[in-house]
Amino acid sequence: MGVGPAVGAVLTDTDVVGRPGAGGATVAPAAPGAEADLAYHGHVSLWAGRVGVWVEPSNHGPAAVPDATVRLRFSAPLDGTESLPPGCLRGSPETVLCSTGEMRAAGAGRPIALDLRVAGSPAEVVVNINTSWSGGAGDRNPGNNTHRVLAPATGDKYAY
Repeated sequence: MGVGPAVGAVLTDTDVVGRPGAGGATVAPAAPGAEADLAYHGHVSLWAGRVGVWVEPSNHGPAAVPDATVRLRFSAPLDGTESLPPGCLRGSPETVLCSTGEMRAAGAGRPIALDLRVAGSPAEVVVNINTSWSGGAGDRNPGNNTHRVLAPATGDKYAY
């Protein structure tokens, strides 16, 4: 993936890694009719105006996924001045989109670790986690890749 967008830039799902518009990078989609079962597990923490999110993507199969995009939507706007890790970009002031990388059937994707500053000092943040793009594969079990996590500003890890 190329250099991240300018601060304040708003991107659409067609700008995400593996899709047209992603800095010229393209990843071949899964075969037509392919079925995968994407899952995300990890934790969220909020402390001193910072939010940390750890995402471990996996694919329970049966088909491999050439790449997928996980969307992380925060209930509070992000500060927007920090860089994101490779494979991630800002979709809006409240949204970060990250590539999972290739996932073979019954395999794991690239772990994603975010440490971001939120605007202000909220007492809590809700993080909505879901698949924005599945690499062209169908997923009949979205329950394990759609999460809503409430993280009070205690510094504790809230697992999903």
